[in-house]
Amino acid sequence: MIKLRIPAALLLGSLTALALAGCATVPASQSSRTVTVGIAAINDFHGNLEPPHQSVLLPDGEGGTAQAPAGGAAWLASAVAGVRGQYANHLTLAAGDLIGSSPLASALFLDEPAIEVMNRIGLDFAAAGNHEFDYGVPELLRKQTGGCAKLAAAQPCQLEPFKGAKFAYLAANTITADGKTLFPASAMRTFGKGAGAVKVGVIGMTLKGTNALVNAAVNKAVTFGDEADTANALVESLKQQGADAVILVIHEGGRTAGAPDPDGCNALNGGIRPILDRLDTRVDLVISGHTHWAYVCDYAAYNKDKPFLLTSAGVWGEVVTDIALEIDPRSHRVVSRRAHNVVVQSEAYVSPLKPIPLTGVVPKIAPDPAIAAYVARYVAASQAFTGRKVGWLAEPLEKSEGNAWGTGGRLGNLIADAQLAASPGAEIACTNPFGIRRSLLTQPDRSVTYGDLYLVQPFNSELISMTLTGAELKEAMEQQLDTDAPEQLLACSAGFIVTIDRSRPENDRVTAITLGGQPLDPARNYRVTVNSYLANGGDSFAAFLKGRDRQVGTTDIAALEAYLKPASPVRSASREVRVIDLRPDLKTNNLKAPPGITY
Repeated sequence: MIKLRIPAALLLGSLTALALAGCATVPASQSSRTVTVGIAAINDFHGNLEPPHQSVLLPDGEGGTAQAPAGGAAWLASAVAGVRGQYANHLTLAAGDLIGSSPLASALFLDEPAIEVMNRIGLDFAAAGNHEFDYGVPELLRKQTGGCAKLAAAQPCQLEPFKGAKFAYLAANTITADGKTLFPASAMRTFGKGAGAVKVGVIGMTLKGTNALVNAAVNKAVTFGDEADTANALVESLKQQGADAVILVIHEGGRTAGAPDPDGCNALNGGIRPILDRLDTRVDLVISGHTHWAYVCDYAAYNKDKPFLLTSAGVWGEVVTDIALEIDPRSHRVVSRRAHNVVVQSEAYVSPLKPIPLTGVVPKIAPDPAIAAYVARYVAASQAFTGRKVGWLAEPLEKSEGNAWGTGGRLGNLIADAQLAASPGAEIACTNPFGIRRSLLTQPDRSVTYGDLYLVQPFNSELISMTLTGAELKEAMEQQLDTDAPEQLLACSAGFIVTIDRSRPENDRVTAITLGGQPLDPARNYRVTVNSYLANGGDSFAAFLKGRDRQVGTTDIAALEAYLKPASPVRSASREVRVIDLRPDLKTNNLKAPPGITY
């Protein structure tokens, strides 16, 4: 392992500069009179004040893969400072989901500490992501303006007065009932003076599909417009105001395939692509999020008419994107763009499978002591709640189990079985693996704490039991493998076995379904339980919208707690294989853990 004695910020800056030779670059002829604007970009922080004990996978320089423990607010602050320290002119931008779906050290306090951490990091602008709306529109407005009005279930200002975000939220396509945007649509910053001054315009927005990811009260208060149409309408206005560069910060993204590489862009797919293909070419940089993927892309490789620089910084503060725009103030255009994803290596940890030590492939970043002390205060205040023992489990369960990741593995089996047990009258329960956030850890005595459960399922989603015919249930199983969304094989309860064959045409890839060893009857009614997200058609499972005789039950986390409650016998997770894959050779990249991120 490399021993580091150089101050972390200086070392980070020098390594970043060296790494730029291999990052995505869009060059052009440059003049010594160009102005460089540096950007530190993050996304999908989700209130992860502490290191999330997850890893970033990256090339080890010898043809293999290294695993770097990463994340934590104090380390993130140092990494952002290291990126900014390279540039006299700089911006710090976030592509949404700074809050929501957060660990309890932040969630118990309405994510106020996550906002305050971003204030201390020096964030300038943030796009509003779908999870910004988790607490409702009035509470989101309080996040911006501050105050202690009680607008959500939890009590605000429990540890300190809340003064609100010092950074500005941008929400170009979030429209209120009076036709205005919820937050400003865009912003402008000027760098330099006189003839050498340059202006940078920033547009911020969430994905149009946010309406399917938020509750009814939010959808009554705001609507979400088309991303490309909204951005394109703003580009002309920013140009008329003198913008020399235009940046789109958007809470929508993509995924890549191939060997893990946070700077890679192999086989880019996902919701960002159709937006980019319609986007005004006067946009110079697109900072994206939502998919929890890390990538750096010269989009001209996919569409030569759309030469955008596209970036994303993964999830949970594990990566910061270092971006540089070279702007010519005479021609009023960007002449060069480059970017590199900096891994926020923090502290070693022990996963359910093995210890994860630090790696010498990237430097360990020293935590910011002031932010570390601030976080420690909220962590201590949450301990009584998070440390409560709620059940017993024979062994810790890894979220990622190689090729089983897309089905949820044994952890998915456990969650589905727990949801079935909590749903009287139901015959089948299914959950979405993308909603399983972390591995489920156990304490040395094999107990499980509420904090352990909450890291796995932080949504507190209600369970909905419904009636579906066998034909409708098969339709849902086919939607696992269609092209409307990334491939995701649901984790379903014991005895529900699905056989798939990807070589067959779309919507005919499920070759068999059995329940308790008997073939599913297309005409028979079945009682099926899913979480409220799936029940409302989330992750493009539209078949669940057909569910009849809906009954609201307990929450996902309460079901899991009840299932683990008995101390004897200690619960074990089923090893049953519930998806039989006839053509594993045709698996898509979406069945694997995201490149750059190990869950």
